[in-house]
Order: sequence, then C-alpha cells, then structure tokens
Amino acid sequence: QVQLVESGGGLVQPGGSLRLSCAASGSIASISAMSWYRQAPGKERELVATITAGGRTNYADSAKGRFTISGDNAKHTVYLQMNSLKLGDTAVYYCNADSLAIGAVRFVEVWGQGTLVTVFL
Repeated sequence: QVQLVESGGGLVQPGGSLRLSCAASGSIASISAMSWYRQAPGKERELVATITAGGRTNYADSAKGRFTISGDNAKHTVYLQMNSLKLGDTAVYYCNADSLAIGAVRFVEVWGQGTLVTVFL
C-alpha cells in the first residue's frame, strides 16, 4: 500500500506565503502524477494543481500566477509553494497520488489526511 503524509499548513495573513509538502511512502512501484486539492468549509473539494512524473503541470485558474507545484520523483514528494495568499485560500489541502503499489496490477488514487491552511486578517 501507498500512504501520503502532508505537512506545512498553518496560519498566515493575506499576502503571505506557505509551502506544503506531501511525501509518499510504502510499497511504491510507480507514481504517475501527484496533485493538490483543497476543500473550503461548506464547499466541494477542488483541484488546485497537478504534476506528472514527467514534470508537466496544470493549475486551477485560482492558483495560476500565485501557486507553484513541484516534485522530487526520487523522494516521491510533491510541494506546493503558495504566494500572495488570500482569504479565499483558506481550506484543508489534500495531497493525491495516482500510484501503483508493488505487486499491484493497476494504478489507484491515494489521498492524504489533509493539512489546514488558514488565511486570516
């Protein structure tokens, strides 16, 4: 099995920055892509950014120009650098990976437990 552990959430004022990290561990054969999602109170979970094993990235419109996703394939780790944070960025941020466990025959989605980001005045 593959597990994801996020870290880096916290409290920040508008305009500030945070860097989230997500490390995958376990019986990892391959990870094709890792993503960050977020879920604000009372709202549905939404995609923030994705990075493939080949380094291709994709961002939600709300993240473009402010957030940067990056990864370290060797460490099975993905990062989300968040700059110019706004009140509306307050949410629980979840890491997601399309992963293939050793001995498995297909990729499955794995989720982390989430890390809270609070932007406050």
